[in-house]
Amino acid sequence: MDEACAVARTLPRSTEALVRGRVKFRIGRIVYLAFSRDGETMGFAFPKAWRDALVESEPEKFSLPSESDMRYHWVHVDLAAIDAKEVRELVEDAWAFVVPKRVAEEYAAARGYIESP
Repeated sequence: MDEACAVARTLPRSTEALVRGRVKFRIGRIVYLAFSRDGETMGFAFPKAWRDALVESEPEKFSLPSESDMRYHWVHVDLAAIDAKEVRELVEDAWAFVVPKRVAEEYAAARGYIESP
């Protein structure tokens, strides 16, 4: 959880909040990252169309949200099952999913993920 929070705190426009005892990260009013109270599970923004494939590909890592949260673009990951590189990728991808496209592109270019436009 500490690694994920450290990454999220560096992302443009990202804000951290404590909501009912749970750490969440937002872009404006949109939550893109949330942690279970025990810090063992991370929920993150993810395209609905791909989440079944993600969960089926690695069920030991990923799980679907609760029935009431299935309407959201959301997936859960067991933090103990992933390494620091995967944490960074999931956090950055979740952030890029909700931030304006231009902001995500500028960040990716600055990090060397893509060539500058």
